[in-house]
Amino acid sequence: MEEKIEVKGYIVVSDRYYTSSDEWVKIEHNKARIGVTDYAQKQLKDIVGVELCEVGRKVRQGEVIATLDSIKATAEVYAPLAGTIEEVNERLVDAPELINNDPYGDGWIAVIVPSNLEEEKRKLLTPKDYAELIKKR
Repeated sequence: MEEKIEVKGYIVVSDRYYTSSDEWVKIEHNKARIGVTDYAQKQLKDIVGVELCEVGRKVRQGEVIATLDSIKATAEVYAPLAGTIEEVNERLVDAPELINNDPYGDGWIAVIVPSNLEEEKRKLLTPKDYAELIKKR
């Protein structure tokens, strides 16, 4: 069950894992749906463009899987887990604002089939850990 936690005006969703570089991971039947957090999208302001990686590409944990262009800056999105890109959110090409409007839903970026889910999941932050990280910023 998804629970929303508010921290300093930012939303953290309880049914995901997080990275210190502001990506979220939702585990769905041994696959990982990836996106950027509410904190990340608010820091970028209005996202006006998205460059996605190709489906089928094998990625290492920490490798760039997307680039977001906003009115404020360009930001890279990193793979929170190693694996193979199974799907990308093509809707973002024509509607990048989905990331701003719904970062935990329609604004997702990619689905990865992890190569070593259980081991790499331990390196991710829990919602509580991520909320503490935001408090320190």
